[in-house]
Amino acid sequence: MQAVERQKPFIVALTLIVALVVAPVGAQTRISAPSNRYSTRDDVRLGQEAAREVERQLPLLRDELVQDYVERVGQRLVAAIPPEFQHPEFRYNFKVVNARDINAFALPGGPLYINRGVIEAARSEGEMAGVMAHEISHIALRHGTAQATKAQSAKFQLPAIAGAVLGAIIGGGLGDIIAGGTQTGLGLYFLKYSREYETQADVLGAQIMARAGYDPRDLANMFRTIERESGRGGPEWLSSHPNPGNRYERIEREAAMLRVSNPIRNAEEFERIKAHLITMGRAPSMAEIQRGGGRYPQDSGRPRAGRVEPPSSNYRTYTGGTLFSVSVPDNWRELSGNGAVIFAPDGAYGQVQGQFVFTHGVQIGTVRASSSDLRRATDEFIASLVQGNAYLTERSGYQRGYLSGREALRTRLSGQSYITGRTEVVDVYTALLNNGDLFYLITVAPDNDYSAFQTAFRNVLRSLRING
Repeated sequence: MQAVERQKPFIVALTLIVALVVAPVGAQTRISAPSNRYSTRDDVRLGQEAAREVERQLPLLRDELVQDYVERVGQRLVAAIPPEFQHPEFRYNFKVVNARDINAFALPGGPLYINRGVIEAARSEGEMAGVMAHEISHIALRHGTAQATKAQSAKFQLPAIAGAVLGAIIGGGLGDIIAGGTQTGLGLYFLKYSREYETQADVLGAQIMARAGYDPRDLANMFRTIERESGRGGPEWLSSHPNPGNRYERIEREAAMLRVSNPIRNAEEFERIKAHLITMGRAPSMAEIQRGGGRYPQDSGRPRAGRVEPPSSNYRTYTGGTLFSVSVPDNWRELSGNGAVIFAPDGAYGQVQGQFVFTHGVQIGTVRASSSDLRRATDEFIASLVQGNAYLTERSGYQRGYLSGREALRTRLSGQSYITGRTEVVDVYTALLNNGDLFYLITVAPDNDYSAFQTAFRNVLRSLRING
């Protein structure tokens, strides 16, 4: 079945640089921002453009509990940025990417993204905060546009430089991505951080942590934690943030000068968040996300016409913001789009003639309803669904029931899929939300696989909780 909505390929961005002056012994290290020919408005514009693309393509973790926690920690760190590096135009915000790699990246002007894998690998809130403080330093010191300023001597313009770094945060093939994504060769120059730049980010990050009430030693400890993770596939963050040499010792020396007493621990809340993440099942790796092409994969090829993996008997909970929550088999991938999310096993989704399609799984979303009557609103939705999937026809009238305790309709569509060559069974459930939108849940499977998926579909329906 063709998805109700689809997405574009991945593009992401990354930042860096500063000048450093060592203060007299006994005082914290003094940092000077690098020269920059661009205005802070340029930082904001560039960051917002990149953030829009990031959030269309990367699988953000749609979990209010985790998101609120990370945002609170982030804003505490932002409030501790030294006054000389505060920029009123900047709008710092923090979002979690549902990927298990240890990675984080910052965009000019304030957007910052931290992978779920950072939280899972960190041993304390302070270690997680250390990664965030390091990335905040890149934003506060305006490293992205400072790098662009340096490149002017090579006659490169800001948009070209932004394009050169876009996409480089994804997956392990950093060099391949750069080589394939830029004709200038600048990508590698801007993404291979120098030791000097990394020392500067470490130092300011330590200072921000201390001002926020964290122990800067936790930043040093996080690098040790990251290095330990290298035995399980390699810490992706360090591929773009290489060790400047004596990194651990340098942060320890800075921490001794900062002398934080009674640092923030918050062990109970941090452990509660980590336990909550475990209930969601395994997050995909960035390499898997890239192979899948993002939220609605663009380069994953056609879905397999043969048998796909049956639903797992283990379930994870997905929270769709404040609107709904649902439990799905933990071997189903989350493929999100604007106003919709698809859960499907590997091999059951891909691109056909430029359209995202899936053959097994569940789609949940909302559409604007032109009528407050449930049947009329559903009629319109079914008509649009059939229009986009011409091989489908209605096989049953409406059956009335309940969806998460509210009045709902169910109808069945079917037809021979041009993808699998088999008869596809599509059940559509609809209910009206308090704001007048139509909420829908669609289950899809070929008829000869339907019995293997029926129990999972029932469990998904039973677990659904709608709040709107």
